[in-house]
Amino acid sequence: MKNFFLIATTAAIAACASAQSNVASSPASDAITESDVRRILSTLAADSMEGRGTGTRGANKAARFIASEMKALGLTPAGDSGYFQRVPFATGGRRSLSLVESFDALAKLPETERRIGYNMIGVMPGTDPVLKDQVVAFAAHYDHLGIGEPVNGDSIFNGADDDASGVTTVLEIARAFAKGPKPKRTILFMATTGEEQGILGTQWYVAHPAFPLSKMVAEMEVEMAGRPDSLAGGSGKLWMTGYDRSTMGAMLKAAGIPIVADPYPQFRFFERSDNIVFARRGIPAHTLSSYNLHKDYHAPSDDVSGIDFAHLTAIARAAAQAARLLADGPAPAWNPGGQPVPRSN
Repeated sequence: MKNFFLIATTAAIAACASAQSNVASSPASDAITESDVRRILSTLAADSMEGRGTGTRGANKAARFIASEMKALGLTPAGDSGYFQRVPFATGGRRSLSLVESFDALAKLPETERRIGYNMIGVMPGTDPVLKDQVVAFAAHYDHLGIGEPVNGDSIFNGADDDASGVTTVLEIARAFAKGPKPKRTILFMATTGEEQGILGTQWYVAHPAFPLSKMVAEMEVEMAGRPDSLAGGSGKLWMTGYDRSTMGAMLKAAGIPIVADPYPQFRFFERSDNIVFARRGIPAHTLSSYNLHKDYHAPSDDVSGIDFAHLTAIARAAAQAARLLADGPAPAWNPGGQPVPRSN
């Protein structure tokens, strides 16, 4: 068995190495510009979005903006209402929400306890006769903490790094594919809600997927990528959670993509982002980030002024290269002992 995994991993790395020139010549650099990156992030993290609290007016405004971007990029709507996938929530406590099992159950709650959020879903169909039935997903959560107690006179938790930076990157990956060769596999682009409330939107998605989960061969999250991290190599570099859990890390390395292993394993980031929901369903799923443990985490000071747009543009290009590899290259697989313990949600 050990030799089998060694042979399989070596073959995957060799296939990635042979595809390296294709990745390097991808149209990502031409398609992804700092002006688009700045425009999208600045819109999502503006005060007018009111901190994008789950199920709030500000989050709904952000959802409409994301839908307009998906439409402009030519993505096919894949929600239950166009690009919008409705997610039922119940209020509980001062600020918390919980996921409701169905809309019938939601209707039985007092009206004052009902909330509806939205996952935003767009699809780019695959073109390969064999691989088009396989799905690769790229996602980020667009919700943040909304409006809270003022800190130094600022009460809006803009969430520029957490996670307007990730949503911006996912949309820019879609732009790279829209302006370049279409993918061999089908790509699902998703901006989810409810991460800050307990990864609720992604839990709803896996229970109500746009495609059978059995068709999904890989999932990649992007979270907190707006500032460089010296431990990842500085500007334009990313780290990936669970790097050695699957063959994905070795694939990216072989292709020369500037993504390294998570330098903070003690914080268990692999289990603290939306990717974990897919991973526990058996899908190789990881998160890309350049979070440098900055002190603006979950504070009103996480605003546009803290974003390094040259860095974010560079990492969007790197993420697009990784996306091209996953869309057109060999499918990643779990390394022995790498898959987390399965759960029902």
